[in-house]
Amino acid sequence: MLSPFGWSALAVLALYLALFFWGGVSAARAAGRPIWLFGRATGRDRLVAAGFRAAFAIAFLGPLIWLASPPVQNADPFWADGGLPLLSFTGHLLAILGAIIAFAAQMSMGASWRVGVDPTAVGELVSGGLYRISRNPTFLGQLLLLVGIALAIPSVPTALAALLFWASASIQIRSEERLLSQELGRPYDEFRERVPRWAAFRHWGEGSKSASTRNTHIAEING
Repeated sequence: MLSPFGWSALAVLALYLALFFWGGVSAARAAGRPIWLFGRATGRDRLVAAGFRAAFAIAFLGPLIWLASPPVQNADPFWADGGLPLLSFTGHLLAILGAIIAFAAQMSMGASWRVGVDPTAVGELVSGGLYRISRNPTFLGQLLLLVGIALAIPSVPTALAALLFWASASIQIRSEERLLSQELGRPYDEFRERVPRWAAFRHWGEGSKSASTRNTHIAEING
C-alpha cells in the first residue's frame, strides 16, 4: 500500500500534468500557432521527447502497477509497504514545490511558451522572475517534482523516472542552448553567463538589477 503522502504526491503529479497541458493549449491560442514542437524533432531530439513522456508515465503508472502486483513489490529493493513516513512527507512537500515552480515558470512565458526545439519558433529573451536564478526553471521544477515522487514512493520505477527525466532534460537543454545562441546571439550569451543552467539563489539580486536596466525576454523551449 501507499502512504497518504504517496497518494498525495501522485495527485500533485496528476494535477500538474493537467495544468501543463492546459497552459500549453492557452499559450497556443494566445500565440495563434502550434507550440507543441516535438513532432518536428529528429534524431537525438526525438529520443529526448520520448524520454520526457516515458519519465512522467513511469512516475505515475509505475506505483499503481506495483500496487496491483505483490510479487513485483517484493522484488523491488526500494519498495516500502506503506512508505517511510518522514521520507514520504519530505517527498510530498518537494513534489508540491516542484509543481509550483514548473507551472509558474511555464505561465510566465505567456504566448512565447514552446514544447520542443525548432529554429523557426524561437521566442523572445526573458530574464525576470524565476529566470533570474535559473535558465531552465520549468525543467528544474519538473525534476524536483519527480524526485519528490521518488522520495514519497520509494521504488524502482519512480527512481528510474527521475533519472530518465534528468538525462533527457540535460540533453534537451544543450540543444536549446546551441539554438538560442545561434538565433539570439550576444543577449543570450550574456544571459547564459549571468544565470546558471539549473539554479543558484545568489543570482536573484543580480538578475533584478539586470532586468530593470534591459527589458529583454527569452522563451524557454521545454520538452
